[in-house]
Amino acid sequence: MPLSGLRVIDLTDERGIYGAKLLADLGADVVRPEPPEGDPLRQRGPLLAADKTAQTSLWHAFFASNRRFFSLDLNAEEGQKQLNQLLQHADIVLTCDGAFAVEEANLADHLEQRAELIVIDVSSFGTAGPWKNYIAPDLVAGALGGAAATTGDVDTPPLKGFGELNFMVSGVYVAIAALAALAKVRKDGTGQRAGISVHECIASCLEHVLMFYWYAETMQRPEGKVLPRRGALHWSDAYDVVPAQNGSVMLTPAPDFDTQLMWLIEEGVQEDLIDPMYQEPENLRLRVERSMQIMRAWAAGKDARELFLQAQERHCPYGWVLPLEAVAENPQLAARKWYRELTINGQAITAPGVAYHFSDTEGEVELPLRPHAAAASNAAAILSDLGWSAS
Repeated sequence: MPLSGLRVIDLTDERGIYGAKLLADLGADVVRPEPPEGDPLRQRGPLLAADKTAQTSLWHAFFASNRRFFSLDLNAEEGQKQLNQLLQHADIVLTCDGAFAVEEANLADHLEQRAELIVIDVSSFGTAGPWKNYIAPDLVAGALGGAAATTGDVDTPPLKGFGELNFMVSGVYVAIAALAALAKVRKDGTGQRAGISVHECIASCLEHVLMFYWYAETMQRPEGKVLPRRGALHWSDAYDVVPAQNGSVMLTPAPDFDTQLMWLIEEGVQEDLIDPMYQEPENLRLRVERSMQIMRAWAAGKDARELFLQAQERHCPYGWVLPLEAVAENPQLAARKWYRELTINGQAITAPGVAYHFSDTEGEVELPLRPHAAAASNAAAILSDLGWSAS
């Protein structure tokens, strides 16, 4: 795999653990130290339904997948030595402020001793500013970062995103920062220490909000610079999720307005869109608004799946919106071998596989997942790597 042989120490919590998973799924050897009583994230729901006694966390099994686990007693001198040796063997260290062993790691000393070391630090609001000492769970992070304000419709309150999408965003940035720093190490041998702010990660993804703010005069929106809640309607007004028969469809006249117009003409629903005034560049906004108005009414009488397939044949970028429970049966994901069977505590479950397919990787495209394990289960092998005996 692309990151085979790379050693990563995972000292993250919910805010960065997805980044560690992405590196692990690329083949890195990721070790996650835990306190003797176990990682608190092992208690996160949902829990394995048939495992009422052990309370195995499916959340942890997914986000901590492909990891080796190591129990460390940092109250003992031996535990401190083991942590120090783990770090001496690491290529990359991922941290979240306040997470287990981060303070005891003394990473500044390790960076002084090893110029090639990479450290990626995650915090809720960065290391400067009036909120630098605050922490925020996913819901609060989404609200203060601006993501929550974009959800819901004009007459509804904001909605919580599914799962912990805000922390998955920061996790992706963790992996990006680590890989960017790794590229630099392989170029000139010099590592870096990068700070990842969850707050900034969320804000950087608000394309539609920023467009409203930066181009308010150009867009001439009555709302001014503040994006109102507008359901699934894109900031350009040219993309929207609309109801159809037997489901919903994301439709748009972009990027080829003429192809869409010809389709509407074939269906006999073009109304006044053939008026030459809509071809004038200064009337683009009017053309978008009128096209979407006509297309919403047109789609309401169409079967969602059939409309999507017809759009595909015409190279129109529609999307067939599937309910959450139908995603597991999606033929596109099945064709790409997205799902795989995992065994957790003796029970077989279907779970998402790794997100990467590489043409140059030998063997199967999927990375064989390490089984979900207890904290101390990999201790002997890890201690052997560090030069310690199992005793």
